[in-house]
Amino acid sequence: MKVFLMHRDKDFDLQGDLPPNADDLMQDLELNTLFDAVALGDEFLFDVAKRAVLRSLNDPEAIVYRQQILRDCLEHSAIVREIYEIAVEAIQGEKKIWGFPSSRNPDWILYRSVQALELFVGELMKLRHIVDEHGGQFRSEGFVRFFGMLTQELDDEYFRDVQHHLTQLGFRNGVLISAELGKGNKGTHYVLRRPLYEKHSWMRRIFDKRGPAYSFEIADRDVSGAEALSELRGMGINPVANALAQSTDHILSFFRMLRTELGFYVGCLNLHGQVVCKGEPTSIPVPLAADKPALSAQGIYDVCLTLRLEAKVVGNDLAADNKDLVIITGANEGGKSTFLRSIGLAHLMMQCGMFVAAERFSANVCDGVFTHYKREEDATMKSGKLDEELSRMSKIIDHIGPNSILLCNESFSSTNEREGSEIARQIIRAVLEAGIKVFLVTHLFDLAQGFYNQKTDTALFLRAERQIDGRRTFRVVEGEPLLTSYGDDLYKQIFGTAGHAAPPVPLDTRYEQHS
Repeated sequence: MKVFLMHRDKDFDLQGDLPPNADDLMQDLELNTLFDAVALGDEFLFDVAKRAVLRSLNDPEAIVYRQQILRDCLEHSAIVREIYEIAVEAIQGEKKIWGFPSSRNPDWILYRSVQALELFVGELMKLRHIVDEHGGQFRSEGFVRFFGMLTQELDDEYFRDVQHHLTQLGFRNGVLISAELGKGNKGTHYVLRRPLYEKHSWMRRIFDKRGPAYSFEIADRDVSGAEALSELRGMGINPVANALAQSTDHILSFFRMLRTELGFYVGCLNLHGQVVCKGEPTSIPVPLAADKPALSAQGIYDVCLTLRLEAKVVGNDLAADNKDLVIITGANEGGKSTFLRSIGLAHLMMQCGMFVAAERFSANVCDGVFTHYKREEDATMKSGKLDEELSRMSKIIDHIGPNSILLCNESFSSTNEREGSEIARQIIRAVLEAGIKVFLVTHLFDLAQGFYNQKTDTALFLRAERQIDGRRTFRVVEGEPLLTSYGDDLYKQIFGTAGHAAPPVPLDTRYEQHS
C-alpha cells in the first residue's frame, strides 16, 4: 500500500540531505518562526515542514498536485486530522507491545507480530470506515487515488482472512509440525502444518478413523527435554514468524509514511489557523513555468512577522513579470527587509505546495532560493566583515545555477560606498547573465542609481514609502532611488528635537546611512 500524498509516484523522503544553503535560509528568512507555527510543539511536524520547505519542488504540475490535496485538507480539516491520529496511534501502539523487535527467538517474533497485526487491523478498519463515510467528499487526485487504494486493498474479505489467520496463529491446540530425517538422523525440512480436525465437528473428530499415531510425554522436571521441544517448535514456526513479521513491517511502514506525508498537511492546517485567526489573507499561489521570469503579488506580507506580532502587518503589491532585477531602496526602517523576506518566504511556501501569505501570488518556479544578508558583528570571526561577505557570496556562486533567485539584503555594506557598489555591480551583472533573478535591498546610491540610469526593461525599482512628516507607511512602491535614506528621522525619533537640533548630515554621505 502506498500513500503518495506528496508525490504522484514516489514516497516523500524524510531522510534526504538538505540543500547546502539551508542554514542561511533558516537564518535570513527566519524560518524557525514558520516551522514553530506549523509544528505547535511537535518535533516530528517541525522536521517534516523543514524538509518539505527547504527541498522544494521545481515542477508546476507537481506543485499543483500538492495544492489540490491541500485544498481538500482545508475543506475537510477534521477528517484529515482524524486520519493523521489513526496513523499516530498505530505507530505509538506498536512501540508499546512487550518484547524486543530485534529478538531472533521465533516465539518472540511470532508473539510481537500477532500483537502488532491485531493492533494494525483495528486501525485499518477505522481508516476503511472513514473512506466509506467521507471518501466521496474529496476531489483531489491524491486523495481520490489514496481512498481508492484503501477501498480495493482493505475490503471485507481481507479483514476476514486476516482475522482467520490471527486465530490460527494463536496455536491454542498446540503446534503441528512435520519433518524429515537427515544425516545422522537429525531433523530437517521442518514444516508447520494445519491443525488436525481444523473445521470438523466434535462428532467427526471422535468417529473419524485415522492411522495409528505414536506419542510420548516429557516429564515435568525434564529441563533438557523441554528445551529440545521448544527448539523443535521454534524451527517449525520460524518461517511463519518471519513471514508475519514482514507483513507487520509492511503495514507499519505504511502508517509511518501516512503520518509523514499527512503530517505536512496537518502542519499547513496549524499554520493556516493561526494566520486566519488574525484576519490575515492567504491564497493558493499560481506556479508558472520556469522559461521566463514572472512575479506578481497583491497584499503580500511577511508571515513570520505577523506570527510574532499581535497586530496585523502591512501588505504590499508587486508587478514584476518579465523582470529579472528588482532593486529596493528608500527610508530606513521603512519595511524594505521585511518586504524582501516576504518574497523569499512566498517562493519557498509556493514551491513546497503550501498556501502563501498574500491575497494573490504567482511566480515562475525556480531551482533554488539563495540569500545573502548583512550579518551582525561577530567577535569570533577570523577575518574582516567584507572578507566574510565575499566568502559567503563565493559559496553561493558555487551552488547557484540558472533559473534560481538571489535575495540580497544590504550586501557589501561593510565597506565604503564606491568599493561596495563596484563589488555588488560586478556580481549582479554576472548572475543576471547566468539567468538568475535578483532582488536587492541596498542603501548604496551609486549602485542603485547606476542600474536605474541604464533604463532596462527587465529591471524594476522600488522604494520604501515615507510621508512628508517622516512617518513610515511600511509600503513599498515603484520609484527612483533617492540620495538619502532619511537617517535623521530616526535621530529625531530617538533623541527628539526639543532643545537639541539634529546634527547636519553632509549631502555626500547621506546615502551611506543604513536602512
